[in-house]
Parts: sequence; structure tokens; C-alpha cells
Amino acid sequence: MNKNKEKIMQLVFLAAACASIALVAMICCFLFANGLPTIGKIGVSDFLLGQKWRPNNDIYGILPMIMGSLYVTLGACITGVPIGILTAVFMARFCPASIYKYLKPAVELLAGIPSVIYGFFGLVVMVPFIRDNFGGTGSSMLTASLLLGMMILPTLISVAEAALRAVPDSYYEGALALGAGHVRSVFFTVVPAAKSGIMAAGSPSSLMAGEWAWAAPLVKPWR
Repeated sequence: MNKNKEKIMQLVFLAAACASIALVAMICCFLFANGLPTIGKIGVSDFLLGQKWRPNNDIYGILPMIMGSLYVTLGACITGVPIGILTAVFMARFCPASIYKYLKPAVELLAGIPSVIYGFFGLVVMVPFIRDNFGGTGSSMLTASLLLGMMILPTLISVAEAALRAVPDSYYEGALALGAGHVRSVFFTVVPAAKSGIMAAGSPSSLMAGEWAWAAPLVKPWR
């Protein structure tokens, strides 16, 4: 009976995986089927290397958008990754239980906030603040980088914390047995042991294209 249930669940999981792959493949086919003819008319070099985006004049150059995306992604990594990793280390190894029971739900709550709310916050609060204190219009790569760095924190903290907690306690205990203190044991033994999971959490792919879509209106690199 149990074997039959396992087989049924395996089939269910396989069907779900196949459906997910099929949906992604359909989206890719749709994009390529509708995009490639247009790119062919414009010209691949003009489309990818063009420095002006003026659809009303039939000018479609996306190089400034590509470079703007790369700069904003790099800026978000610089601002968000250190804060996220240090927060994860604190929650996994230093945070008292009395604080953790409030801090963990707060991080999960941040993850549940829709991306459009972050974008609205950026337009209403961050853009005027950057404009008043740093000059310019406020719709800059700095604003978008700060906002995107804020948006990736919940995912980054959760993944990095899980990676740190997955490290066997024997690593930490062995470091203590060799005479290392608590802080040294964590940062020189536990953190390096979890570096694969931490690097996965802090990689640019964790910035999520969907999240960047809401930060995009804050930067206009084609001007």
C-alpha cells in the first residue's frame, strides 16, 4: 500500500515538473517567435548595440538598458549582500531566542510584500530623498540599486541562514575545542563551510528579474 502511494506521489511530482518545464518552454517559444522577426528587421547589431531608444521614431537600441541593468544589479549586490549575509549570521549563530522569535517573522513579512509596493515606496519616498540630498531628478541608478538591495534582503537572509544552520555542529564544536572563541569559530569555520549556500544566495541570479522590473522605472539610462 505504501509503495503504491509512493509511486502515485512520484507520478504527481513528475507531472508537476513536466508542466512547469512545458510552461517555461511555451513562454520562451512565444517570446522568440514574436521577437526574432522584429529583431531581424531592426538588425541585431543596431538592436543590441544601439544607444538610443525612441520607438516613435523606429529607433530601438537597448544597450543603455542592458548596461543600466548590469550597473543596478552590481549596486544592489554591493549594498544588499553584505547586510543580508551579516544578518543571516546574526540570526543563525548570535541572535537570542527572545529576539529571534520577532526578527524571523519580520524577515518573512518583508518577503511577503508585493514588489509593486517596493516600487511605489521608491517613487514616493526614495526618489524625493535622493533628489533633495544628492541633486538630479532622483530617478537614478543609485535609487534603483538601493531599492533592489532592499528587495533582495528577505530571500538572501533566508537562504543564507538555512545554509548556515545546515553546517554540522561538529564543525563549530571542533573549532571551540581547538581554542577558538565563539566569534572566530563562526566566521572562520561555520561561514566557510556554508559558503556554497551563501554564494548561491548572494549571486546576481537571486536578484530576480521580476524584482528588477519594479526598480526599472527608477532609472532611465537612455536619457
